Amino acid sequence: MNSLWARIEPLLARVQKPARYIGCEDGAATPRHAPGKVSWLLAYPDTYEIGLPNQGLQILYEILNERDDAVAERTYAPWSDLEALMRRHDVPLFSVDTHAAGGDFDLIAFNLSAELVYTNVLNMVDLAGVPVRSAHREPHHPLVVIGGHCAFNPEPLADYVDLVVLGEGEEVIGEITEVVREWKASGRTPGSREGVLRALAQVPGVYCPGLYDVEYDGPALRAVTPRYADVPATVHKRTVADLGEWPYPKHPLAPLTEVVHDRLAVEVFRGCTRGCRFCQAGMITRPVRERPAEQVRTMIANGLRSTGQDEVSLTSLSTADYSNIGQVLQGINPLGCGSSETVSLSLPSLRVDAFTVGLAGQVSGGRRSGLTFAPEAGSWRLRQVINKLITEEDLYGAVESAYSQGWHRMKLYFLTGLPTETDLDTQGIVELARNCVQIGRRHTNRASVTVSLGGFVPKPHTPFQWFGQNSTDELRRKVQLVRDASQRAKGVNVKWHDPAATLAEGIAARGDRRIGAVMERVWRDGGVFQEWSEFFRMSRWNDAMAAEGLSIEWYVNRHRDEHEVLPWDHLSAGLHKDFLWLDWQAALAEHGLEDCRWTPCYDCGVCTGYGIEHVVASPVPPAGGSQGTGQDLARGGEVPVELLAPRRRHVEAVPVDAPVAESVSA
Repeated sequence: MNSLWARIEPLLARVQKPARYIGCEDGAATPRHAPGKVSWLLAYPDTYEIGLPNQGLQILYEILNERDDAVAERTYAPWSDLEALMRRHDVPLFSVDTHAAGGDFDLIAFNLSAELVYTNVLNMVDLAGVPVRSAHREPHHPLVVIGGHCAFNPEPLADYVDLVVLGEGEEVIGEITEVVREWKASGRTPGSREGVLRALAQVPGVYCPGLYDVEYDGPALRAVTPRYADVPATVHKRTVADLGEWPYPKHPLAPLTEVVHDRLAVEVFRGCTRGCRFCQAGMITRPVRERPAEQVRTMIANGLRSTGQDEVSLTSLSTADYSNIGQVLQGINPLGCGSSETVSLSLPSLRVDAFTVGLAGQVSGGRRSGLTFAPEAGSWRLRQVINKLITEEDLYGAVESAYSQGWHRMKLYFLTGLPTETDLDTQGIVELARNCVQIGRRHTNRASVTVSLGGFVPKPHTPFQWFGQNSTDELRRKVQLVRDASQRAKGVNVKWHDPAATLAEGIAARGDRRIGAVMERVWRDGGVFQEWSEFFRMSRWNDAMAAEGLSIEWYVNRHRDEHEVLPWDHLSAGLHKDFLWLDWQAALAEHGLEDCRWTPCYDCGVCTGYGIEHVVASPVPPAGGSQGTGQDLARGGEVPVELLAPRRRHVEAVPVDAPVAESVSA
C-alpha cells in the first residue's frame, strides 16, 4: 500500500476541519499490510464527527486487525470542501490510518445506519476510482460491501454493491475474509469475480444481489429468485449468541477533534423485546443478549483509562432494562478515569417506565443539563397502537424524578404520521409537554421542555411495513398543529424534522431495485449528504423519480395488503411474516402486547434454534370491535384480531452444548 499523504497534506490547509482526515487517534491500529492478508477499508458514509463514534465500525476494525490474515483501515465521507479539492487534484478516496488509496483495498465495507446516506455510498465508491455499478467491475476492483440496519432492505443499492451482510458482523467477517483470501491466492483471474461471489453466497448471512433475478408485474414486484441452484433462496441474518465472547472494542478510539457522542460507549446488551411496532432496530436485533456485568465494568475501567474520557455511555436499545444495571452503576465513580475524580454516566436509551429517582441521581454524576425521553405518541390510545406501553403516569413520574434530582431541561421525542393518528393525538403532544413543565416548576423556575417531532417512516421487517406513509402536506399540517398549540404553552419549545426529507427517506426505505437508478440520478445531480439540511433538495428526488417513470405515491403513500411481495421478503431477520401481519392487525385494533421477556412467547420466530420452548400467547381483541378491511384499519377503522388458543409450539431439539444466549430464556 502506498501512502497518498504527500498529495493530501497540501490540501488540508484549505479545508474547514483538517483533523477529520489525519488519523493518529489514541486506540488506532497500526495496519501491517502483506500479500497474504485480506485488506478491508471500513467506511462510514458520513463525516468523521458522525462516523468515528460508531461502535459497529470500531468493533470490526479491532477484530480484523487481530487476525493474522486480515488488515483493516477506516475512511469517512470527505466534506464538500475537501471533495472538490480531491477531484480537482485527482486524489482518490483514502484511509485515515495510512492514507492509502481506497481502490487498493480488497474490500470497501460500508456501515449503513440511515437511508439518506445512500448517495454518499455511490459518491465514495466513485471517489475511490471504482465503477459505481457492480456489473462494470473487474477482478482487480475491491468488493463493495454493505451492512448495518439499512442492509435489511438493500434492494435500492442492489446494482451498486457486491455483497450485503445481514445482522451482526463479529463472526461473519472472518468467514468472508477466508473466502476472499482464497480468491486472492488464486490470482483473481479474469472472470473470477462471479465465482467468488458464488462462494461468498454460501456464507450464512451474506447476500449477493447480482446472483438474483428480479421479476415485475407492472409496478408490482413479482419475485426475487436466485440465478443458480447453490445460491440460497432466502438469506438469514447472523446473530452472535453469546455477547460475552466479544468484549469489543477493547481499545476505543479517542478522537482528535470534537465528535458527536464524545464519550466512552460500552454496549450492555443487544436486542429488544418491548415490541414497539414502529422500531426496526427492536425487531431486527432480537433476541435480547446481555453482556455479563463484570465484563461491562472491566470495559468501562479499561476504556476510561485508555481514552481519558470522563463520561460513560451505556448503550443498548433500552439500557434501563439491563438486568444488571444496578450492579454496574454501583461503584462506577471509584473506577476513576485518570485526571478526573468522578465519572459522569449517560444512558442514551431511557424508557420512562424504568426511570426512577435513584437512577436520576446516578445519571451524569452532578451534571444536570438535559434528559431525553421518547413517549413517541401524544395519547394512550395511539401508544397502544404503536405498542409503546407507557402511560401518562409513567412519563410524569420519570419527569418528577429527574426534576427532583436537579435537572431543569427535558426533551420529549415524538413521531407524527403514525397509523390511525388523529388530530387529538397530535394535539396531545403539547398537552403532555405542558404538564411536564408544570411538574418541573415545582422544583425549578428554569424548567423547560423541548418537543422534538419526527415524521414517521414505515420500515421493513416491522408490523408497520404495510402502512402507507403520510404525505408531505399532511405531515406539514400536523407539525403546524403542534407549533400552534405550543404558542399557548409557556416553557414548551418545538423542533421538527423536514417532512420533505421524511418523504425521501420513505422512497429509499421501502424501495425495490428500480429506486437505485433514482438515487444515482440524485447523486449525479449533486445530491450528497442528504441528511444535512444545507445539501438536501427534494426537487432532485422528484425529478429523478419522474425521469425513471416511478410514482412517489405508489412507493411511499399507498397501503400494502397481506399478500403483496415486498422487496425484502427473500431476506430474513428471523421474524415470521405472519407474526408481523397479526401484530399489524393488533395495532389497528388498538391492542398492545406486553414485553415477551416476561410473558408467554408470541412466536415471532427469532428465538427458534436457541433451545427455547415456545409458548404461544396471542393478542386478545378489544370487545366490540367492528369488522373492516386492512385499508379501513390503516385509515383508523377497527377490526378484532383473530384469537388463537394459546398453544405450545414444537421446537427442534438443540444439542446441550449448543450456544444459547443466557438472557434469551428470561
